[in-house]
Amino acid sequence: MKISRQPTPVTIKIDQKQLENVKCFKYLGSLLTDDGRCTCEIKSRIAMAKAAFSKKKNLFTSKLDLNLRKKLVKCYIWSIALYGAETWTLRAVDQKHLESFEMWCWRRMEKISWTDYVRNEEVLIRVSEQRNILHEIRKRKANWIGHILRGNCLLKEVIEGKIEGRIEVTRRRGGRRRKMLDDLGDRRGYCHLKEKALDRIKWRNCFGRDCGPVV
Repeated sequence: MKISRQPTPVTIKIDQKQLENVKCFKYLGSLLTDDGRCTCEIKSRIAMAKAAFSKKKNLFTSKLDLNLRKKLVKCYIWSIALYGAETWTLRAVDQKHLESFEMWCWRRMEKISWTDYVRNEEVLIRVSEQRNILHEIRKRKANWIGHILRGNCLLKEVIEGKIEGRIEVTRRRGGRRRKMLDDLGDRRGYCHLKEKALDRIKWRNCFGRDCGPVV
């Protein structure tokens, strides 16, 4: 599989045998697609999480304490949906899918049908919750980015643009770094971010609670 914005054909041979070229495949539990986007992976994770919820529906909709049921949903169901979320690049449509899934969980938990015409705001009041799923992704991204910046790995070299190769004329250099800064809501530059990442405690204090907009 070749990951590219342009669907150009590619031929790879090993010992004179041509490898099959696919549009997507699973690697370490994550769905990779040839367009490099995360939409298919997010839809797949949400579908798996909904299936897991349905299997334990009697537990999540029981008369157990509300706070306990919410913790169970976040522990078992959200963990399935957000597997690998720290590496996602979210578009507006992806964020809508995730927020819709979040509301789906609370509606199913409280046995509120879409035909009941109960607004999302009212559902959140009933379960004493706010929109939290995107905030959870921000925290995971912050932890992951801090880990990358403290290390000395290939991904860090990719972020810093040290890998040889050409970049499209239509794309500006440093895009990955700018996206990282946007993820964390930090506008003081990549060098400042690297320096801050060296101190784990300061990093958690700065980015552990709120990390700006999700991109």
